[in-house]
Amino acid sequence: MPVYLVGVDIGTQGTKAALFDTDLRSLGTAFEDSRLVQPEVGTVWQEADDIYGSVVRVIRELVERFGVKPGEVAAVGIDSQMAGIMGMAADGEASTCYDSWLDTRCRDYVAVMRERGERRIIELTGGPVTYTHGPKILWWKHEQPDAYKKTAKFVLPHAWTVCKLCGLKAEDAYFDWTHLQYSGFADNLRKEWSGELLSLFDVDREKMARIVSPFEIIGRVNAEAAALSGLAEGTPVAAGAGDTAASIFGAGLFETGDVLDCAGTASVFCCAAGAFSPDIIHKTMTMMRSPEDGVWFPLAYINGGGLCIRWFRDSFSGVPPCSYAELEKESEKVPAGSEGIVFVPHFAGRVLPADPGLKGSFSGLDFRHSRAHLFRAVMEGIACEYAFYLSVLRDLYPAGNFERMISIGGGAKSALFTSIKADVLGLTAQCYRTGDTALVGSAVIAGYGAGVLSDYRAAVRKTVQEEAPIHFNEENHGLYRKMIKKYLAVIDAQAAGGGA
Repeated sequence: MPVYLVGVDIGTQGTKAALFDTDLRSLGTAFEDSRLVQPEVGTVWQEADDIYGSVVRVIRELVERFGVKPGEVAAVGIDSQMAGIMGMAADGEASTCYDSWLDTRCRDYVAVMRERGERRIIELTGGPVTYTHGPKILWWKHEQPDAYKKTAKFVLPHAWTVCKLCGLKAEDAYFDWTHLQYSGFADNLRKEWSGELLSLFDVDREKMARIVSPFEIIGRVNAEAAALSGLAEGTPVAAGAGDTAASIFGAGLFETGDVLDCAGTASVFCCAAGAFSPDIIHKTMTMMRSPEDGVWFPLAYINGGGLCIRWFRDSFSGVPPCSYAELEKESEKVPAGSEGIVFVPHFAGRVLPADPGLKGSFSGLDFRHSRAHLFRAVMEGIACEYAFYLSVLRDLYPAGNFERMISIGGGAKSALFTSIKADVLGLTAQCYRTGDTALVGSAVIAGYGAGVLSDYRAAVRKTVQEEAPIHFNEENHGLYRKMIKKYLAVIDAQAAGGGA
């Protein structure tokens, strides 16, 4: 009988599932768009039932399309967006919507947490205070007290979905360790909740779910979920991880030395490290745990960096919009530096370091600039923010030999975008030709957790194919070093002006 693994990624723009055999060959994928509720600027949520429904529907599409028989799926692994949070009532149903990582309504509580204990929060959680779980939980407590009271546990979307698939109640809820840096209330090094931080912000300890390994099998698909998804009743479901953690893990970042560019909805920049080194000085890098215990992924990200690319295409390339390839072909003719344009990619506020009032902008425009200049400037602005992140990594890990950048995600398909990043950073870029690494990571987590796979590193490495490296251009790198200084000066000026 064939044996399969299912990986599911609950992303910002949609829910995607993939069916793998035990050699990690992908048979195919299924996708459903997300419904983001955005009634006003700064407010973004998803209905919990929409998320669960999308998961069972994409799984069912897969098993029906490929004729998978009940019982042939050995395990399911699910990842989801990381920095948002939702509530789970005692009966296992949702007590809140999913408060998206793109939602900035908690900005006042970001300020409260920073004022009361920012340094201590960073020391313990490994994460700077920004639009993440801590301020969001405080927002629910003080702005939506009825929902807070009804909430038995605060969980991530994949954790709630797993519990619903398995018919579990809040007493069985969990919080996998890849999210602890965003929690605001955890002792990340010890993998436990911090009584000190919970007490400091008067958050109920009983509302915090148990902390688990992503590999733990949480439960088994119940009859109701089996009927909806097409899976067999009793199929094991792993705890899973955050989407970024699953992506990095699924890309094979196991060894120290390389940096990784996850060019997706969020533009994520990180490395692998063997030591917990909280960024107390810069308040920029957040210490994410790998699914693999003992490995850390220090990272920073642009909130919706990849959405800037999409926004530009949709807004400035006609109706219907032209392709990314057409925009890139135009922009290839523009010299490095976009002839003086500086683009700031923080449309949703700067997350790391936290500056909610800092927004996106173009500066340095004059009459010689064209659409091509602007599009190239968008890519260069994202790369300049990466350059700042790399400088912080080098401060935190002075012995790190950062010479190569692995690039994954949708943005890695663009040779121009990848070469710009290589030139700005002064690194050799290595694009990985592979499937969706979050789906690979989630399937491997499930397979290893269920005992189907004996070596998760070997399983992941089977999926990775390296493309020809892109070496940085020395002349362009010299030009970009000046541009990075100009970019940071623009950031500082906007911050000094209150984000105006």
